[in-house]
Amino acid sequence: MPALTALLLALFVSTLSSTVVSTALPRMLLDLHGTPTQYTWVVTATLLAATATTPIWGKLADLFSKKALLQAAAAVFIAGSVAAGLAQDGGQLIAARALQGAGVGGLQALVQIAIGAMIPPRERGRYAGYQSSATALSTIGGPLVGGLIVDTSWLGWRWCFLIGVPFAVLAMILLQITLRLPVVRRDHVRIDYAGATLITAGVSALLIWISFVGDAFAWLSWQTAALTGGALLLLAAAAWVETRAAEPVVPPGVLRQRTTALAILGSLAAGTAMFGAAVFLTQYFQVSRGHTPTQAGLLTIPMMAGILLASIVAGNLISRTGRVKPFLVTGAISLTAGFAILGLIDRHTPLLLIGAAMVLIGAGVGLTLQNFVLVVQNAVPLADIGAASATVSFFRSLGGTIGVTVLGAVLARQVSTDTATGTPPADAYGDATGLVFTISAGVALLGVLAAVLLRPAPLRTSLDITDPHKATADAAPPVDLAATTPPSPANGPPAHR
Repeated sequence: MPALTALLLALFVSTLSSTVVSTALPRMLLDLHGTPTQYTWVVTATLLAATATTPIWGKLADLFSKKALLQAAAAVFIAGSVAAGLAQDGGQLIAARALQGAGVGGLQALVQIAIGAMIPPRERGRYAGYQSSATALSTIGGPLVGGLIVDTSWLGWRWCFLIGVPFAVLAMILLQITLRLPVVRRDHVRIDYAGATLITAGVSALLIWISFVGDAFAWLSWQTAALTGGALLLLAAAAWVETRAAEPVVPPGVLRQRTTALAILGSLAAGTAMFGAAVFLTQYFQVSRGHTPTQAGLLTIPMMAGILLASIVAGNLISRTGRVKPFLVTGAISLTAGFAILGLIDRHTPLLLIGAAMVLIGAGVGLTLQNFVLVVQNAVPLADIGAASATVSFFRSLGGTIGVTVLGAVLARQVSTDTATGTPPADAYGDATGLVFTISAGVALLGVLAAVLLRPAPLRTSLDITDPHKATADAAPPVDLAATTPPSPANGPPAHR
């Protein structure tokens, strides 16, 4: 539990950094004289950097000390947070947020990987409740914290970034003292830098096109052709490289598994829900309903309650029964229903109805977010748990990144169109928010499809797959997780894959 507490603290502070800025963005960009495009990219830069670096951190976790990598990711996060807090214009803030995102990607992926290396899948459901609770508190509580900071005159929006620094330092200290995981060293390690670079470049080109199309240039233009064509070529080259790399950053073998492919599809929906709901609901409460940042954060509490209750109850039931699919199906349906209700909102929608929809969305996130990762971790040997977990996290972050970017672009253009026809801004924003959540309901249906088609294996009670035909050649020999030294030479060195 001391080691788990340190890991959850690191997870909490990293996720908080992605959502704490949502209620502070209007004040932040006003002080820095930022543009509407920079408004979106303050959020997107962190998500994009986290998405791009997640597979790299996951692959490194299969090769090197997970504890040392956690410390390194925390250090990167702290550097980015300090730089963001000291930014003097919109460009500096976006660059600092990208650096912060690289640390966020490492912390979020490595925490799940470390927990997967500590606790057998059958028991992990119980601890997934704690994990989902930490994610819920930071994801939904972030806007509330950001609102309190902005509304406190002697703090100011810069503390939205600086507030996480002492907690990250504390997490580093606790991890150093409490976390003890076996280190399986391998020689002749080769990192797939080409694959990582191509994936990052392809996703970045796609997101840049989404952010600017219809505003800076037309849908049918040479810029559209260049960005979309370039993105497709880069991603196709990345797929080709990954099939031939000795140590692919996104292992094709993991993606070809039915369980992993469906878990990735479900994670895309969960990622869109988690980030989209947190960002757009707080903006709706402020812009359309006229609430303060603090009030906007308080109004999202029903979603936090849904996540907390659902994740804790489901986690204990999963550990007791060993079955995870019923909870995934229920969560995906709840997520879709919540977004469908929010798709009906406008400026005058009763807050009670919005609160009920938020409870459904929160319950859906609590039942699906960590359990899709659990399904994948249960299907792979311990030697591949880093790459497999990071792959699911990568696509979940990708879903959140693309979701926030696309939905933000839809929202901005719809508001612009409505206000041009004479609709008051508050009414236009309320109607546009309903459209955004209608689209989100359609995305959430993908999660229902993935959960229904999923055929997860029974959750095993051991840390590693014991069947020699399923384990990989470099799987670690059984070790005492309380030990601080590598496996004994008497067991033989792990074979290189």
